[in-house]
Amino acid sequence: MSDTAPGLSPVDPSTIYFTGENSFLRLKTDLASKKETTVGAHWRALISPGGPGTALFLRSDAIDGEVRLYADNEDMVRWLQELEAILNPPFADKTMAIRPATFSSEGTVAGPYREIVESDDGIITMEWTDIGTPYMLRIPAGNDVTGEWGVYSCLAPTRAATLDVAGRKAAGTPFANEMAGHPSSSCCLAWSETWVK
Repeated sequence: MSDTAPGLSPVDPSTIYFTGENSFLRLKTDLASKKETTVGAHWRALISPGGPGTALFLRSDAIDGEVRLYADNEDMVRWLQELEAILNPPFADKTMAIRPATFSSEGTVAGPYREIVESDDGIITMEWTDIGTPYMLRIPAGNDVTGEWGVYSCLAPTRAATLDVAGRKAAGTPFANEMAGHPSSSCCLAWSETWVK
């Protein structure tokens, strides 16, 4: 196989630390405000330093603004908090209690698509609908956004999304949000995501 461009190898020389999914949901009740009323980060690891597993980091008006962490693998989720320190600093507190949970999903990229979390708190459902055309985000390691980390992710932006926590629905809607200059949404399915250093 030849190089894709003069002097550029098609193989990234960086070390892979994580590969899996990192779909997210961020809602606002006032689109003119900077305040997000819900932030949810759903991770499904196939490869990570802590092994495979699934986690949900959540802050929402549906839980009175509380920050919660659900997971099925403590080692994985504690390592993921290194990435959350870049993406959502409130989720990076390693003293935060981990609420044991089981995870499932249903649907396709044609929509609707749901991530379902079951724990002692009840059933949490994140749903993405009106899903747009996927695009590939490519941020090589050593940059102004994620620093020494590089990330490659297939993102499918959605124009509608909801969160339900044990029957209590989060207020707010998705909003337009550029991703590295590309038109996108504050709510995306992020599949085939890989973090390298």
